[in-house]
Amino acid sequence: MANFYTDNPDLRHHLNHPLMEKIVELKERNYSDAAKYDYAPMDFADAMDSYDKVLEIVGDICGGTIADNAEGVDHDGPKVENGRVIYAPGTQENLDLCRKAGLMGMAMPRRLGGLNFPITPYIMAADIVSRADTGFENLWGLQDCAETIYEFADEDQKQRYIPRVCQGETMSMDLTEPDAGSDLQSVMLKATQKPDGSWVLNGVKRFITNGDSDIHLVLARSEEGTRDGRGLSMFIYDKRNGGVDVRRIENKMGIKGSPTCELTYKNAPAELVGSRRMGLIKYVMALMNGARLGIAAQSVGVSERAYREALAYAKDRKQFGKAIIEFPAVAEMLSVMKAKLDASRALLYETARFVDIYKIYEDIAKERSLTADERKEMKHYSKLADACTPLVKGMGSEYCNQNAYDCIQIHGGSGFMKDYACERVYRDARITSIYEGTTQLQVVAAIRHVTTGNYLAMIREYEAQAVREDLQWIKDVLIGLTAQYETAVSAVTAVNDTTYTDFMARRMVEMAGNIIMGYLMLSDANRNEGFSRSAGVYCKLAQSEVARHADFIAAFNPAQIDLYKAE
Repeated sequence: MANFYTDNPDLRHHLNHPLMEKIVELKERNYSDAAKYDYAPMDFADAMDSYDKVLEIVGDICGGTIADNAEGVDHDGPKVENGRVIYAPGTQENLDLCRKAGLMGMAMPRRLGGLNFPITPYIMAADIVSRADTGFENLWGLQDCAETIYEFADEDQKQRYIPRVCQGETMSMDLTEPDAGSDLQSVMLKATQKPDGSWVLNGVKRFITNGDSDIHLVLARSEEGTRDGRGLSMFIYDKRNGGVDVRRIENKMGIKGSPTCELTYKNAPAELVGSRRMGLIKYVMALMNGARLGIAAQSVGVSERAYREALAYAKDRKQFGKAIIEFPAVAEMLSVMKAKLDASRALLYETARFVDIYKIYEDIAKERSLTADERKEMKHYSKLADACTPLVKGMGSEYCNQNAYDCIQIHGGSGFMKDYACERVYRDARITSIYEGTTQLQVVAAIRHVTTGNYLAMIREYEAQAVREDLQWIKDVLIGLTAQYETAVSAVTAVNDTTYTDFMARRMVEMAGNIIMGYLMLSDANRNEGFSRSAGVYCKLAQSEVARHADFIAAFNPAQIDLYKAE
């Protein structure tokens, strides 16, 4: 039986990044929990060993039961009976197994029943689960909603809800409505405060992943007469209290094991989280950033599955007397798939480390005042995380879709048949560039990091790092690409027209992403020779992509922008 952690040495490479020692020491408060909990680590080596062992359990469950159940779950799917969701049998088995293995609430503190994992190994687990069954990762991964309760709820709410998540209860985030997709300012689900101070919710939510979960985070309009984001608050709804029914489950293209629900709220009791009016402005933004990192991990897991399915088929399938992997056209496709996979994963874990450091500092600040140096460091890593999150979600999900497409192509006619897993992988991949903010919305979030110079500052930091002599040619290429990027950005911003900047935004963001991922691949190759080939391939890919965008910008006359208006 396969183990989806131990069969992939790239994961341990990223887990053992030099920055992890700082992350773990901050997370463990210099290992003070060791005196209170017998499963808390005593030092850095002990902590890393713990992460490794838990990830091995994740890999074992995913390589066995979850992967084996994926086809049946895709076929059976969930159903609705009497307003409640009934999971596919394989999904229920998967959940029960994860609960028994203690894989829920991984990132929550020990005092609330969690494992106190940093975000990086938790995201690694999400990567592994996604490779096994993309739809199931949505159910398992929504435990991340507990992070929002931990960050913003009061202590009583934390004590009542987080241990339940750690024990295996499921969560959902109820944001979207029939008339408010990505435009969450338009949410109209009504929150009414009763004379005794309690709240009830009324209205409809749509496209809610795992919508019949045990514990819901709900965005609702608490301020009478408002119509924008300033009238929205965040609430906790407990399924035990009743008042919410599942009207229907959407019939989707992919991720069929994950029930996407339309919900009706009828005087559903709820609890306010944090302060009124801050639901969208503060709490949902934090929730969405976590969700986007989770979808980036999901994208990498799907890319891994697509690459492995394509590689195995190319080695096995024979045409004209030899395996098709021996044909240069197929070998080239596989090498590009691997490079995109490796680059996406490099950016995923770089982003996770940035998130880890600033989130841990935010948590420490609740216990004591941060020093000036700590506040400065928190601000620095928060800015890096803010810049990288839309980049990894946007580009990672696009690479995921491209790899799933190429996986089908390598299978040829067989890839169009349901006999092979790649057909399901292809359908599952498609949603990654749509939900939790489309790629276009990720560009909207990322473009300010182009115009303010944040991406360029990141690139300069990577450029300053020394590399082995045999890798210098990659660095030289990336330095040249950076010059092209600077020229392109200067040309666009010189026009001083926000419409034109927005028109060129995707191209500039992708250029920055290509260069940053190129440097991360170079860094991986510098630490581990096993990445040298992939780093070289990605460098050449980045070279062609940056040149393509740079040429388009250089040749474009801003006065001709009207040619691109929709008819």
